[in-house]
Amino acid sequence: MKAAPSARSWIAAGVRHELLTRALPALRHDMTAPVSVIRMAVLMLKRQVAADPVDPAACEERVNLIDNQVSELVGAIRSLRDWELATTDDGITRGALVAQCMTLMRSAFDLHGVALEVDDALAPQDDEPRRPNAAALRYLFLGALGYLHDGVDEAGAIRIEADGADGLRLSAGPREAGGASAVLDAHRAPRALAIDAVALQSLAEDMGYAVVIAPDSVRFALAAPAG
Repeated sequence: MKAAPSARSWIAAGVRHELLTRALPALRHDMTAPVSVIRMAVLMLKRQVAADPVDPAACEERVNLIDNQVSELVGAIRSLRDWELATTDDGITRGALVAQCMTLMRSAFDLHGVALEVDDALAPQDDEPRRPNAAALRYLFLGALGYLHDGVDEAGAIRIEADGADGLRLSAGPREAGGASAVLDAHRAPRALAIDAVALQSLAEDMGYAVVIAPDSVRFALAAPAG
């Protein structure tokens, strides 16, 4: 029996939840790192205030540090809104999209023995056009990464390249001899919630994007979905 549209939407929602779960360690780090700095700065500030005589310059330095870290923390918390598809955003450039997703996933992929390689042509540029629907594009990009990570046996690297003026191509390459150990490989598979071709296609269709899925590559355009 063919899945109803509502069922397909639930499938896509489940895929987005899995992708967000995978990105959470990096997001959590962005929020906890300023807290650690603030706690240390408060401790030092207490000592400086209790000193006799009080050093106003040193106290001001600690206060400025705390203020800066609070701003970093607020920014990290607000960034959680970037994952809400219903939120209107101002779009994202292709270079920024790639850079953001690399920051989110590079450490996790490295731990699994999968290197992420980005073509130099995708370095963020000031004059790049912005594509709408940043949240949807972020999920789509992470979905493509997850598909190659989960589905390509013995993948040692995933390369991200430009595909024309408005697209991206992600491809998985084999692991070099003497690369990551089998211990790290044990964390890659099997996964009960692996991103397979059906999951990635459901995600893309639900958000209105077209993807070209091959066994070891994914291509998609960043153009706004029709309608």
